[in-house]
Amino acid sequence: MPEAQTENRFLIPQSRCGALVVGSGCAGLNAADWLAELGVENAALLTEDMNSGTSRNAGSDKQTYYKLSLASSQADSVAEMAATLAGGIGVNGDTALVEAACSAQCFIKLANLGVPFPTNRYGEYVGYRTDHDHWRRATSAGPLTSRYMTDRLERAVREKGVAIFDKTMAVRLLCEAGRAYGLLALELDRLDTPSLGFRIFLADNIIAAVGGPASVYAASVYPESQSGMTGMLLEAGAPAANLQEWQYGLASLRPRWNVSGSYQQVLPRYIAISPDGNEREFLPEYFQSPWEALHMAFRKGYQWPFDMREIAASSMVDIAVHHETQVMGNRVFMDFTRNPSCLDESGFGPLPLEAVDYLEKSRALFGRPIDRLMAMNEPAAEFYRSQGVELGREPLEVAVCAQHCNGGIAVDIDWQSALKNLYVAGEAAGTFGVYRPGGSALNATQVGSMR
Repeated sequence: MPEAQTENRFLIPQSRCGALVVGSGCAGLNAADWLAELGVENAALLTEDMNSGTSRNAGSDKQTYYKLSLASSQADSVAEMAATLAGGIGVNGDTALVEAACSAQCFIKLANLGVPFPTNRYGEYVGYRTDHDHWRRATSAGPLTSRYMTDRLERAVREKGVAIFDKTMAVRLLCEAGRAYGLLALELDRLDTPSLGFRIFLADNIIAAVGGPASVYAASVYPESQSGMTGMLLEAGAPAANLQEWQYGLASLRPRWNVSGSYQQVLPRYIAISPDGNEREFLPEYFQSPWEALHMAFRKGYQWPFDMREIAASSMVDIAVHHETQVMGNRVFMDFTRNPSCLDESGFGPLPLEAVDYLEKSRALFGRPIDRLMAMNEPAAEFYRSQGVELGREPLEVAVCAQHCNGGIAVDIDWQSALKNLYVAGEAAGTFGVYRPGGSALNATQVGSMR
């Protein structure tokens, strides 16, 4: 392998690539797979840890993928989907059009790779409504949708023989005259070598799919294995867009996991425990009545992100949890072992029709929250069980957590940054918008990395 001398101190090994992908989530792996599919010679993928990152280690009750509707019950179009995405504020119209136009191609590729998206008996990918969505474009392969995507894409990349540099951490982007031409990296299993583990990668093009800046907040639902590398791109001079736009929502602390969807719709009891150990059911204190509190908790299932427009409605649940934890110094738990007191006293009768109808259709209009969760979405309960948390026996500690950066590096419609030959895909790209429909980020990872 050719070597280059640096300041006459030690030799740093070099590798040359036609295209170098940085990151091994579902954006990076999809980029590497497309490079191989399109015949780009000498493509390679670099990753700090193949098994780390958000795509492999994050999810929710039924992690959503947002796509163009492919079912006969919904008359959809590329223009309609583009209008929805652009209407989310902070999304360029041309970006929205590309994400809508390429949605079906990217989704069908994943289905063909074996991601188990559900169909009806006729083969239609029937959808449901998600947050910030007035259509039914959402689908899900369950709590681990992005993990399925990552696993299937990794298999495809390995089958195509793409070179993978695992345990290799990107350190600095190498640029000259407004163009990226390489990367300085650390081989983490070679730190004791004469080169101290450094390696230079020279590449005609670099695709950064490094995820979001996950280490910014203490209260975070990002998996602990996700760190992000946005700073390296900013340091190199790549301009950013919408960096101030973060998405927050309720999440469990141990393990870090979104408590959206079914976790809310089964109507758990919200309790606060003070530093001296006193417990109280606090949510009704923030609403006009216990039934309004219960209704808004139910709505929190499909209005999961904190939203200023819902401040007098479902997002008051977030405000209440934040006030209890950050102002009053309490710990907050969702309790699936017992019903909220108003349900115990009066049954389901006083609940608004929206909640009663949903629970009835889900065959979950009975029992305790854990009973309803097992009836409605057993995999959501099974996830916590696999992490050593038994929701039927112990309450789940939660907080309002940073969940997603909706900004990032500014890119054009081919996801190229202002630095020539540097492309940015996935959460590191600033394309997601403020009020993005739930699951549209997964679509953006696939479309952006394909472009």
